[in-house]
Amino acid sequence: MNTYIIGEIGQNHNGSVDIAKLLVDLINRNVKDETFGTEYKGMNAVKLTKRDLRYELSESQMNRPYKSPHSFGRTYGEHREKLELSNEEHHEVYKHAKQHGLDFVETLCAPSCLSILKLFTPDYLKVASRDLTNLPLLEAMAETKIPIIVSTGMADQSDLDEALKTINRYHNDISILHCVSEYPTKPTNVNLRTITFLLENYSEYMIGYSDHTIGISVPVAAVALGSRIIEKHITIDRRMKGTDQAGSLGPEGVYRMVRDIRLIDESLGEKKIFRVEDVQNSRVKLERSIATIRDMKAGELITKDDIHLLSPGDGVKWKEKGNLIGRKLVRDMHKNEIIYPDFII
Repeated sequence: MNTYIIGEIGQNHNGSVDIAKLLVDLINRNVKDETFGTEYKGMNAVKLTKRDLRYELSESQMNRPYKSPHSFGRTYGEHREKLELSNEEHHEVYKHAKQHGLDFVETLCAPSCLSILKLFTPDYLKVASRDLTNLPLLEAMAETKIPIIVSTGMADQSDLDEALKTINRYHNDISILHCVSEYPTKPTNVNLRTITFLLENYSEYMIGYSDHTIGISVPVAAVALGSRIIEKHITIDRRMKGTDQAGSLGPEGVYRMVRDIRLIDESLGEKKIFRVEDVQNSRVKLERSIATIRDMKAGELITKDDIHLLSPGDGVKWKEKGNLIGRKLVRDMHKNEIIYPDFII
């Protein structure tokens, strides 16, 4: 089963539909393993965030001056407004994603944002970490019966359980993403073993990981631990204006993360030990077989003192030495040569 990878655009479109479409194109890019020449599918889904600024911050916070290199407006409210795409613009990005065969995930931050569903139906609705305790919003989203993804970035277990209970009144098509709402997240705060806890205690749900660390090692490790969903912020240029750009993955980072996750997908295999067919050549070349330790003549009986182990590995193994000891050679043999079964009687 391949990991479901979500490319989170968030606000990295900087209020531009064209930039959002470029990010969709980046999400859609396939990757290639140069060693074996295998091409893998890129990310699976695009994620945008829809806010209603009437239900974001207090009036005083919205009107406060926002003096920052990343500011798009005189006040924080003006800044936020510049970064919002309209319902129609979200629909335009949705259609672009669908033309690429990508799924579309929409984070909704207020019940009023459900108006977007008049234009299109996302494949998933996402509950932002900060809204896991926003039970009226969860109830409104759950009523749509659209599958829901929740993040635990600010939650403890009781918060998660209450959220699940609320959604479960309407359906149980829920995915849970372990997440830490620290930007960027320090390694000491990641606690990837939470993924194991979720897999063991919430096995009826799909478990994944939403990443805010720098680099790609943590999401790749999350897949190795059992995450079936990975969500990661992406950008077309980490140097762009915007508070999330520097902490996101640029094109090269996206390529490397997707490549490594796809390699992990292929590498996990089965929960058992066995010999794969493709090691047979190595086995013949490198394993050891029973060989003579001295020159021997035809008719001599083989004793344990006459044998040791050498490569190649296409002869008799040490565990089968009882098939040779006490038997006669039918031909002369130089020392350090493999004793094959047809050399004895």
